[in-house]
Amino acid sequence: MIQIDNIYKSFNGHQVLNGISLNIEKGKTTVIIGRSGCGKSVLLKHVMGILKPDGGKILFDGQDIGKFDEEMLHSLRLKMSMVFQSAALFDSLNVGDNVGFALIEHQRLQKDEIARRVRESLAMVGLSGIERLMPSELSGGMKKRVALARAICIKPDIIIYDEPTTGVDPITADIINELIKELHDRLKVTSIAVTHDMKSAYKIADWIAMLYQGKIIAYGYPDDIRNTDNPVVHQFINGLSTGPITEGE
Repeated sequence: MIQIDNIYKSFNGHQVLNGISLNIEKGKTTVIIGRSGCGKSVLLKHVMGILKPDGGKILFDGQDIGKFDEEMLHSLRLKMSMVFQSAALFDSLNVGDNVGFALIEHQRLQKDEIARRVRESLAMVGLSGIERLMPSELSGGMKKRVALARAICIKPDIIIYDEPTTGVDPITADIINELIKELHDRLKVTSIAVTHDMKSAYKIADWIAMLYQGKIIAYGYPDDIRNTDNPVVHQFINGLSTGPITEGE
């Protein structure tokens, strides 16, 4: 569905992406792992057409999105939903308006249809009947689930997750992981997640890719990554303080 072909990107002389190639398979969940600051979010911004590469291209259903005009990029982004690390709910809007925000802004639907879609989306994440609550009344885990409901409300082709389990306790993190899996299986969407939480990666991924020094250095099934003989990948996935990653620091 998405082909990332030899992407390069630098900022102020600092090379962030250094020839990345990766295929995002339709209907599958691809998890991109790597240390904080390694370029995972930069890569996502290229996939969404927010950033343009210095070299290489990204194909969406065979079309080079680097050649899209603003109208075409807008149409592309309406096929995508983003679940932000911090949930990114609007504090001034209640839950119902947060979940239905994209529908209100970008789709010409009747109010009763929007309300139905909001109810349906909240039910899918186990939060029926909370439309009138404000974000300040929600726990951290509830905010994450509302963010998931908002993501699925527009019925996207692609859902992008940015560190979906950051900032919650291990039990809530597992609930979020289970929801991601359930929604993926139920909705048949293509999913991309970036994380450094290996428990989450193993649980939700069909494929895992590791980003290191601007390149994809490993790609495979979760068990392939878990049983790697690559010393860099081994150090990262096991959270070891010593190894090739930290030798030069």
